[in-house]
Amino acid sequence: MNDPSSAPHRKPLPPAAQRALAEAEARRQAAAAHAKDDAKAAPKELQGPKGPEPTRYGDWERKGIASDF
Repeated sequence: MNDPSSAPHRKPLPPAAQRALAEAEARRQAAAAHAKDDAKAAPKELQGPKGPEPTRYGDWERKGIASDF
């Protein structure tokens, strides 16, 4: 990730902003580790739809017929 404090044309960040950026990066890393653990723990779906999750994208396809809900 680009470090904003290393850019030569920008003003140096105050300590509070640097702490906020460090805390945000720590939260992103923790969320990524948590998501990886959840993916391992989730059971495999049987007889579900193939492809993207239909409830997320608003379409449900069954036997070649797509219905919008």
